[in-house]
Amino acid sequence: MDIDTVYASDAGGLVGVLSSAFAADPLAAWLFPDEGRRAAYQEGFYRSLLGRPRAEAHVAGAEGAALWLRLDRGERLDAGSAPPGGPLARLFSLGAALGERHPVDRPHLYLAVMGVVPASQGRGIGSALLRHGLALADRDGLPAYLEASSPGSRALYLRHGFADLGGPVRVEGAPPVQPMRREPAATDS
Repeated sequence: MDIDTVYASDAGGLVGVLSSAFAADPLAAWLFPDEGRRAAYQEGFYRSLLGRPRAEAHVAGAEGAALWLRLDRGERLDAGSAPPGGPLARLFSLGAALGERHPVDRPHLYLAVMGVVPASQGRGIGSALLRHGLALADRDGLPAYLEASSPGSRALYLRHGFADLGGPVRVEGAPPVQPMRREPAATDS
């Protein structure tokens, strides 16, 4: 399977894949409850991640996408704060709760989001994207971190060497989100 790198200047395909992948996702529905505006909010969120320094995005055609962030030791994702009750209040609330658990002990690759369009799920595309990103982490001797937002995604990450990092993060009304970490594998280089 071909995995291509995507840059911020050509983010349309990546954003479309991720929005499609999470259109019916329970966490996305909780984060963006206004169904009529959900896709627009998701697209803005994915573009903001891709616009971060050292963001690395990879796509498997129009079927899957993964967005990784290289974070330095001590670097935190600053979500800022949303006005109480605003349309993005839930996103900021979850971001703050996850930020408390995000490791800062050393540099790492953070899988901020990965998704496969519904019609292509179960065909190994997520595994291919994950192997691609983890090969980069291993090459650079970096651990990888992510948050699994469903039992199915957690099972996928466990198969690829991730382990739970404490218990799930729970924000009132939201599905639980499981922080996970994987140490770098030894490489022959």
